Amino acid sequence: MLIRHRLHSPPRASIKLRRNTGRCIQSRLPFPIELLFLLFLGALLLCACGENCALDRIKKSGSITMITRNNPQCYYSYRNQDMGFEYDLAKAFAEYLGVELKVVACKSCSQVLPSLHKKRGHFVAASLTRTPSRFRLGDFSEEYLAVTQQVLTHKNNRVVNTVEDLEGKTIHVPGETSYAERLKKLRRRRLDLTIQVHHGVSPEKLIEDVAKGRIQITVADSNVALLNRRYYPDLRIAFPIGKPLSLCWAVNKGEHALLHKINDFFHKAKEDGTFDEIYKRYYAYPYKFDYLDVKRFQQRIKTRFPKYEHIIKKTCEKYGFDWRLVAALIYQESQFDPQAVSVTGVRGLMQLTLPTAEEMGVKNRLDPDQSIVGGVKYLRRIYNMYENTPEPDRTLIALAAYNVGNGHIQDARTIASESQLNPDKWSVLEKTLPLLRHSKYYKTSKFGYCRGTEPVFHVQRIMTYFEILKRDAIEFEFECAMKQGKDQDSAVFAPIVQAKRTGNSPDPRARKTASLRHPTPL
Repeated sequence: MLIRHRLHSPPRASIKLRRNTGRCIQSRLPFPIELLFLLFLGALLLCACGENCALDRIKKSGSITMITRNNPQCYYSYRNQDMGFEYDLAKAFAEYLGVELKVVACKSCSQVLPSLHKKRGHFVAASLTRTPSRFRLGDFSEEYLAVTQQVLTHKNNRVVNTVEDLEGKTIHVPGETSYAERLKKLRRRRLDLTIQVHHGVSPEKLIEDVAKGRIQITVADSNVALLNRRYYPDLRIAFPIGKPLSLCWAVNKGEHALLHKINDFFHKAKEDGTFDEIYKRYYAYPYKFDYLDVKRFQQRIKTRFPKYEHIIKKTCEKYGFDWRLVAALIYQESQFDPQAVSVTGVRGLMQLTLPTAEEMGVKNRLDPDQSIVGGVKYLRRIYNMYENTPEPDRTLIALAAYNVGNGHIQDARTIASESQLNPDKWSVLEKTLPLLRHSKYYKTSKFGYCRGTEPVFHVQRIMTYFEILKRDAIEFEFECAMKQGKDQDSAVFAPIVQAKRTGNSPDPRARKTASLRHPTPL
């Protein structure tokens, strides 16, 4: 007699019969043949994943490809150097995996996830918000940054202050974004508003239109709004619509191993400070916004800078600096006033002290040409002192030393080392320099008391001006890239970054990477 029982039901009947009869009664094994077959099939699938899943292919090829967008938030090129918040974060992820990074940049947000589906890259890092409409197109990582969708108006528009004030208004939004989805929810709440969708237009273009009074209202993510406010000081960030949204990376459906690695990387990057360092590189200074200062800078770049443009560019070419960085430094020092004299006795466009001027061969500090040549020459000497410090920290520390003197920088570095912090990180010196105002620290320092908050403020202002000046060059390169993209692919640029560590690439358009081995000023 054959007695059968289910897996979840104990074989009580067979035990009872065995006791009553003493006969060996055959029963089905606890693990039926069907289950063994499933386990075997699962093992085969695991083996297949080991050979065919994205993470395994990445490790075998030694490279990973990110799909992103060519814009100020995600990825752009400046002076043959690749930059952008998403790009730097992705580069750190590639280093975490021990592989090289390649980049495919899409023309619009709507092409990012389809490009992933077509396997043109391994993951998407494009400042995408995680929305229900996008779930079917990929698997999303954990949140790495929260943003809010902000209503943006001109600074003179004081009528639109709350969501209710959007009643009867027209809101302009770029196509292929989640902004229209959010506005439609407001309309379902019986808010009478018009949504004007602009296909093929970037959020940055609509922000410019608002700032210049061409349109009244647009919507953008908070990080996008903050970055663009320094380019368009007349822009007003009015109020958020809805709750915060999650920015996430995405992988193809079913790529659980790669997604797990991405989430692990986010956790590690936030624990060891990597994420904060990259975030501050792009978003720290935009929070400290001074409308009048930025407006004045933009005006004086047009009225005062042209007088000194030629000598600035010529001198910067000689000493290997980006002329925009030096122009930003000069404005911070003197606002392009060649007769500027401070209470401490420094003079001229680049505010040279008398000993420094003599050392640099400057006979007349109030002579614009002599001041610029002497100042840039002095900046190069300081910069050369930090040859073992990687960029961008090397440039930032040199700018601080130009302002406060190299001796105080060394004192701040000593405090950092004694606190078991990295003295080659500007983010560390931003904290240790202000400590030199306190007797606890300056009494034991070699160079004594220092108004340590001033060089920190000095660098922040310079970098704000520098980013404003960089914008034209970035937009020019972006337009060139767009033209290349049209020639090669209607949706996606060909890979732009190849073999970041070695600098060797079969792609003639690959960016030069010699600067990774021999850093040059930004």
